[in-house]
Amino acid sequence: MKWMSDEEYSNLTGLDLSAIEDLIQRGKLTVKFEDGVRYIDPSKGVGEVVPAQLKELSAHNTREMVVQPQFVEKTIGTIINLHEKVLDAKDETIEAVKVENEFLREALASLQELYDEDRKTIDTLTTQLKLSQEEVEFMRRKYKLMWNKTIEEHADK
Repeated sequence: MKWMSDEEYSNLTGLDLSAIEDLIQRGKLTVKFEDGVRYIDPSKGVGEVVPAQLKELSAHNTREMVVQPQFVEKTIGTIINLHEKVLDAKDETIEAVKVENEFLREALASLQELYDEDRKTIDTLTTQLKLSQEEVEFMRRKYKLMWNKTIEEHADK
């Protein structure tokens, strides 16, 4: 058996120290003294801690709280209906997510195709630019040679 100090017993029962003192005075709680400290036996006098009026209210409410079978059936029916609605909503959400995922997958495939086409166009334009630069360089050399030849012929006359 574990003995408790006044404070521990107060915390356990929610009674203030004056109420505990009153129960001790009336002999409803078992106490002992060790080294000048009073200890209370929590296993004794529990019936006295709960006021008789509270016991009466509890017993009275228990009798009134008879649940009719129709109420139980309606409650269970309501719970089942709510559960079915949740399942339906879950199925609708899953379907919506699947449709959205398919849309995103198609959009991604379309973007990939556009990217590939753009990459090919860039490669083609790069090749054309390189050829154009080579042609311009060739023409520059050709005109330089022609002008040098013309200047030499003109200088010889």
